[in-house]
Amino acid sequence: MAMYRCSSSFRLAKTGANSFLNNFSVASSGRWKSAVAETEASRNGSLQMPPCDFQPDQLEGPSLERAKQIRKDHLSQGLLTYYKSPVYIHQGRMQWLFDERGKRYLDMFAGIVTVSVGHCHPKVNEALHKQVDRLWHTTNIYLHPNIHEYAEKLTSKLPDHLKVCIFVNSGSEANDLAIHLARLHTGCYDLISFRNAYHGMSPYIMGLTSLSTWHYQVPRGFGIHNTVNPDVYRGPWGGLHCRDSPIQTNRSCSCQSGQCEAEGMYLEQFDDLLRHSLPKRIAGFFAESIQGVGGAVQYPKGFLKSAFEKVRAKGGVCIADEVQTGFGRTGTHYWGFEAHDAMPDMVVMAKGIGNGFPLAALVTTPEIGHSLAQALHFNTYGGNPMSCAVGGAVLDVIEEDGLQQNSHDVGTHLLVEFGKMRDEFEIIGDVRGKGLMIGVEMVTDKESRTPLPGPAMSDIWEDTKDMGVLFGKGGLHGNVFRMKPPMCITKEDADFSLAVFREALLKYNARK
Repeated sequence: MAMYRCSSSFRLAKTGANSFLNNFSVASSGRWKSAVAETEASRNGSLQMPPCDFQPDQLEGPSLERAKQIRKDHLSQGLLTYYKSPVYIHQGRMQWLFDERGKRYLDMFAGIVTVSVGHCHPKVNEALHKQVDRLWHTTNIYLHPNIHEYAEKLTSKLPDHLKVCIFVNSGSEANDLAIHLARLHTGCYDLISFRNAYHGMSPYIMGLTSLSTWHYQVPRGFGIHNTVNPDVYRGPWGGLHCRDSPIQTNRSCSCQSGQCEAEGMYLEQFDDLLRHSLPKRIAGFFAESIQGVGGAVQYPKGFLKSAFEKVRAKGGVCIADEVQTGFGRTGTHYWGFEAHDAMPDMVVMAKGIGNGFPLAALVTTPEIGHSLAQALHFNTYGGNPMSCAVGGAVLDVIEEDGLQQNSHDVGTHLLVEFGKMRDEFEIIGDVRGKGLMIGVEMVTDKESRTPLPGPAMSDIWEDTKDMGVLFGKGGLHGNVFRMKPPMCITKEDADFSLAVFREALLKYNARK
C-alpha cells in the first residue's frame, strides 16, 4: 500500500511528487520553526504528538483578532464557530491542520467528514492545478472531456443498475434533487425519513432533516413523514447483538448471537407509519447508512433491507444518503448501503467525493434519471471541469493509497480502544460506528443515559483542542463526540487521539 504521510517518509512517497511539493515553501525563519516546536511540546506535556516534517508557511491575511471583528461585522451570526477561543486555521497537510501561529492539530473531524484523502493531497492538488491551467468553466451546454471520464469512473464503483450521474455542488443540492426525481418518477408526493436524520439545510429538504435544533419557525416538510429512529442505544429497543460494529451497546437482551428482536420491533413502527399516515402509493424513502450529524447512530442489522422492501411494495423508490459514509469510510465496504445488503434506486454523495472541493452527485437508474427530460433542467456549475478533475483524482487516491482498508484497520482499532474506555469511565455511555465513522456518546451516568450537559461537554472538548486534537460534536443533545478524520490517518495518530481523549476525561473527573 503506497500512502502519502505527513512524516519523514511523506516527501519521498511517490516518484514525481517532489517537484510538485517544491512549490510549497516551508517557514522562512528558524525562529518560526522553533516557536512551532515549543508550543507543541508545552501544551501536550507528556503526550507525544506523532512527528510531521511539514512546516507551515507564515500567515498571510488578517490577524486572528481582525478576522473575529470582520466575522462579527460582515458574516451572519448564524455561522457556527467551534470552541470558546476559535481555532484560526491557516494551512493543512494530510491529517494535520495548522493555526496562524503554526500550532499543529490532528484533524479528527475532516472538515465535517469532508476531507477524505487528506488536506492538500499532492495528487489531488496536482490534478486541480493541471485543470486550472487548461479550462475552468463552460457549463454542460458544451461537451468537455472531464465530466464524461469522471461519470464513467464513478459509476464503475456502484452496482450495475446505477449508471446515470447528475452532478451538483453540495449534499443539500443532491438531496433536493433526489426529492424532485422521486416525485417525478413515481407520480407520488409522500416521502419518509428517519427522526434524528440530517439530509441538508435547503428549505425543500428541511422536512427530511428531523433534528429540532436545525429547524426554524417556517413551514417545512410538505409531504414528508419522519418515522421512528431505530436507535438501539437510546431508542425503546436495543441489545447486545444489534449493530454491524465491533462494539455493541451495553444494554441487556435475551437475543442469541445473530438475532435481534429490536429489528422486528422497529419494523412494526415503520409498518404503523405506512398503515396510518401514508396513501396507498408513495414517492420514496431517504436513509443515511449511518446517521452522521445525528451522532453516528446505527440501525439494527437487517432493518434497512426490510424497510426498503416495504417502501417498494408501496411503489416508492429508495434513496441512500452516502454523503458521509461513502468512498470507503466505513472500511468493510465502499458504500455504507452495501453493509446493509440494501440496494438503493438512488445514491446521493458529497463531502468526501471532492476532498473539500465543491462537488456532489446523484447517481441513479436510467429510468429515474431521465425523468428530468420532462422539462428543462440545468445546473450552472454541476460537473464543471475543475470539480470532475478533482473527483477523478480522489477516486484514484482512495485505491492507490489503500484508504478503504486503512479506514477499516485504524477505525476498528479506535473503536476497540474507545470501547475499553467506555468500561473505564462512567460518563461514556456508548461507542459505535464502523471504520472511520465513529461516535462516542457522553452521559451523566450509564444507568440513566442522561445526556452529558453542554458545559461539561465543552470542558472536555476544549481540553482536547488545547492538547492538539480536533474532534467534532453531534447528536440532538450535542453530547456525541464525532471521530471522522481524513482516511489517511495512521495507528500512531489514532493512539495519540485516544491518549488525548483519555487525559481530557481524567481532567474532567478531577474537576468534579
